[in-house]
Amino acid sequence: MGGSNETSVMYFILLGFPTPAELQLLLFSALLLVYLLTVLENFLIILLIRNNPGLHKPMYFFLGNLAFLEIWYVSVIEPKMLADVLSRDKRISLQGCMAQLYFFVTFVCTEYVLLAAMAYDRFVAICKPLRYPLIMSHQFCAQLVAACWMCGLATSSIKLSFIARLSFCDVDQINHYFCDISPLLNVSCSDSSLAELVDFTLALMVIGVPLCTVVTSYICILVTVLKIPSSQGRQKAFSTCSSHLTVVILFYSTTLFTYAHPKLMYTYRANKLVSVLYTVLVPLLNPLLYCLRNKEVRLAMRKTFTCTR
Repeated sequence: MGGSNETSVMYFILLGFPTPAELQLLLFSALLLVYLLTVLENFLIILLIRNNPGLHKPMYFFLGNLAFLEIWYVSVIEPKMLADVLSRDKRISLQGCMAQLYFFVTFVCTEYVLLAAMAYDRFVAICKPLRYPLIMSHQFCAQLVAACWMCGLATSSIKLSFIARLSFCDVDQINHYFCDISPLLNVSCSDSSLAELVDFTLALMVIGVPLCTVVTSYICILVTVLKIPSSQGRQKAFSTCSSHLTVVILFYSTTLFTYAHPKLMYTYRANKLVSVLYTVLVPLLNPLLYCLRNKEVRLAMRKTFTCTR
C-alpha cells in the first residue's frame, strides 16, 4: 500500500491550540496585531532600502530579500491560523494542506541559505575589505539570492514528491496549527519510512551546510576582529554583524529543534510551542533587530520620516 496513493481523506482538521471561548477574541486580536506588524515592518525595510541610496549595498540587498521572504513566509501560516482561532470549522483541504506545506518548506529552506549568504557577505566585508567591491558585485549578489530560492524550491519539491505518495485513510486530525511535515507523517496510514528518511536527510543538508558556512564565516570574522588594535575598531566591526548573528541564532536554534530529528523523537506539545517562535515571533523580531541595532538603517528611517513630514 505504501507504493501507491490510496488517499481517502479529502480534508484535515487542524487542532491548533485549544482555547477557552472567552479567550478566543483576545488571542485573535494579539495574533492579528503581530501579523500586521510583521508585514508592516518588513515592508518598511524594503521601502527604506529602495528609497535610500546609502543603503544600496550588498548587505542591505540581502536584507531586503530577507524582508520580502518573511512577508510571504508569515502569510502562508498566519491567515489560516487567525481564521481557525474564531472558527469552529478548522478544516483544510488535502490540496490546500499540501500547497501550504510546499510554500512553507520553500520559504524556510530559502531563509536558511539566505542567512548563510548574508554571513558570507559579512565575512568578505571584514576579512577581505579591499576585495569586497570586486567579490560582492551586484551580479554575484543577484546570483546568490537566485541560488537561495532555487535551493528552497528544489528541496520543497523533493520532500513533497515523497509526502504526496502517502495514504491518509482514517485519521483526519492534525495536532498542529498548520500543515507541517512531522504531523503529516504521523497521521499517514501507509509506510512513511522512505518519506521520513528523505525529509530527515534533506533537513540535515539544508540546515547543516548553511550552518557550517555561518559558523566558519564568524570564526574567521572573530579572528580578524581580534587582530584590530583599537577597541573602537573592533566594536565597529562587530556592530555590523550583531544584528545578523542574533537573527541566525533565533532562527536556526528554533527550527533545528523542530526539523533536525527523526519522526520517532517528535513531541506534539514541544514542537507546537517552538513552532510559534519561528513562525510568529522571530519574523516579528527580525526587522526590529536590524532597525534598532543598525545605525545606517536608523539614519535612513530618520531621514525618510523627516522628509515625509
